[in-house]
Amino acid sequence: MGHLRYGHLRYGPSETTTPSEIWAHPRLEGAGEYTFATGTIYKGQLKDGMFHGHGTLHFPNGCKCEAQWENGRVSDRDYTFTDGLKFKEHDWSYCTTNDRRFYTEICTGLQPAGRSLLTDKAVAMEIPAGCYDTGDGFYNQQTKVVTNYDNAFLRNADADEQVWIEKHCRKGWDKFVGFQDTDTCI
Repeated sequence: MGHLRYGHLRYGPSETTTPSEIWAHPRLEGAGEYTFATGTIYKGQLKDGMFHGHGTLHFPNGCKCEAQWENGRVSDRDYTFTDGLKFKEHDWSYCTTNDRRFYTEICTGLQPAGRSLLTDKAVAMEIPAGCYDTGDGFYNQQTKVVTNYDNAFLRNADADEQVWIEKHCRKGWDKFVGFQDTDTCI
């Protein structure tokens, strides 16, 4: 994570900190709240201008990462998605080859036949032509940019993310061909 450089920081002395102690330490120490330009907010402990100790990253989409930090690097974390699903680095059992249900279906049960979910949301978003649904917004294959569902910029997709998106995500131009009679197929 490195040192805090860009964004907005709300940092104040604790009840026991005197003004002379604040100026004696030009680097950020103690509890603080830092808002990144992307809207992600860090709330937690700081040491020498870096995340250190317990702190939580709150992402604009509602996800959060509660972590233990050591000199700006995560040493232990719990990641929670917007729907309450907790990420497990080991023994991950969600949406696997053996069980492809969405988290909503695990919590509330499967939909009746013919009403299967395409995403974890009850009503799937309509994907613009030439785009992919990444789960947090749309990826435009031409611009290599991911925007949220309201078309606000989220990030530039790097080469690894582009490959993953194009391999795994729903496309805006999928066409369902339906049943094909095997007698007419060559």
